[in-house]
Amino acid sequence: MEDEADESGIPATVLDAYKQAEARLARSNPGCNLEWELLAAIGRVESGHARGGDVTADGTTRNPILGPVLNGNGFAKITDTDGGEYDGDTGFDRAVGPMQFIPSTWATWGSDGNDDGERDPDNVYDAALAAGRYLCAGGRDLSSQSDLEAAILGYNQSESYLRTVLTWYDFYKEGGAESVPDGSGADPGDRSDGINTPSPSPSPSDSGRPGKGGGDDGNKSGDKGGGKDDGKDDDPGPGEPSPPDDEDDDPGEPVPTIADLRVASPQSSTAYTGADFAERPKVRAVTSRGAGVSAKTVTFTIRGQTGAVFAGGEKSASVTTDSSGYATAPVVRAGQLAGDFTIRASVGSGVSPVDFAAAVEASYGLVRIGDAALTAAAGGEFGAVEAKVTYRGGPAVEAPVTAAMVTEAGEPNGEGPYFADAEGDPVRKLNLTTDADGKVTLPPIHAGDVAGTYLLRLTTSEGVELTLELTVE
Repeated sequence: MEDEADESGIPATVLDAYKQAEARLARSNPGCNLEWELLAAIGRVESGHARGGDVTADGTTRNPILGPVLNGNGFAKITDTDGGEYDGDTGFDRAVGPMQFIPSTWATWGSDGNDDGERDPDNVYDAALAAGRYLCAGGRDLSSQSDLEAAILGYNQSESYLRTVLTWYDFYKEGGAESVPDGSGADPGDRSDGINTPSPSPSPSDSGRPGKGGGDDGNKSGDKGGGKDDGKDDDPGPGEPSPPDDEDDDPGEPVPTIADLRVASPQSSTAYTGADFAERPKVRAVTSRGAGVSAKTVTFTIRGQTGAVFAGGEKSASVTTDSSGYATAPVVRAGQLAGDFTIRASVGSGVSPVDFAAAVEASYGLVRIGDAALTAAAGGEFGAVEAKVTYRGGPAVEAPVTAAMVTEAGEPNGEGPYFADAEGDPVRKLNLTTDADGKVTLPPIHAGDVAGTYLLRLTTSEGVELTLELTVE
């Protein structure tokens, strides 16, 4: 008798293939959000994880895994497309390998998952990567329940198959997968590779995990395996794991209880003072299986003291999740203070909130051009002083700028450095205007005769200030 670990375990090489496929697709197609547990669920149903891990060290099956002959006799009719190269049949096609690809589908999706230069449907690394790419086709996002179910049904157009795969997917995501040595995993008596021996329908073990069995009811009408559709999709197959006790009669339906809030938009954003943030925080409320939960309230709260508010003027807003579980915050409007704040999304106790970082930058900026020390000998002149005024990242054209000599208290200073008017008389305050590049160039600054440190203050019409030190030696 097989123990529970054998019934639920995944052979080490096969498990590694699933995880490597997930990692590669996370790099090449991150928007798909493929999880290895989905590949494991499909691999469990399609071939019992390559017949219990009956593979060589490089992941190639020791013996061919072939589905039924697709000759139209109880299954779909697909005449030979590969000259028998993969399935050994020159009359009709058969699904091949641990992920059960029909040859014509492999010709399109075949992949080299172990980087040996070959695409072999009998190699679990190649087959797992190809299956992942197939599931991600068409821009699917598998974190979306609708896309997830469409992908599984695209693999095999059977409601019974869908329920079975989702049950195993849920089981593996909840930590049910145990790595076992190659060759020691469970070899289901009824599965979709066409090798069937009598096996009783299992019931959940005491731990609530699927027991021995798994497999398909023989329906293979999708692209992957091809086959019959006997109209019994609502009747679980003889080896299909039973749903957990807390599910209703349809294990394909998600339990409408929020287990997690997932980030569904950029988690940081920036806006200028007084402007609206372009990004709106968005979350998705999901069940433990990853299905969206509709008609639930998500509260968005602004936390911080920059004056930012939602478009209605409030610092808190409640949003109801849509049919897919998504909730998007109202538009956020920056206040007049620059700084950082947080927008928190929450659904109540028991579910961790999600924080979105936000930063407010000053709309107007004023910086000096150059950084050389401003020093002059008594009776001489300072070098050229230039500054630039910006507005929301671009040059502020024809912007008023005041240049004034001031004391440390900010009062007008009647001593020290000065500008000169047309007659050459000292002037210590000027009104200037920026050019087409937002730049303002000050006229020559005379040092005066008294050594010391003096202050020159530049001020925009918006009140942005820049204070420079003038040293007379």
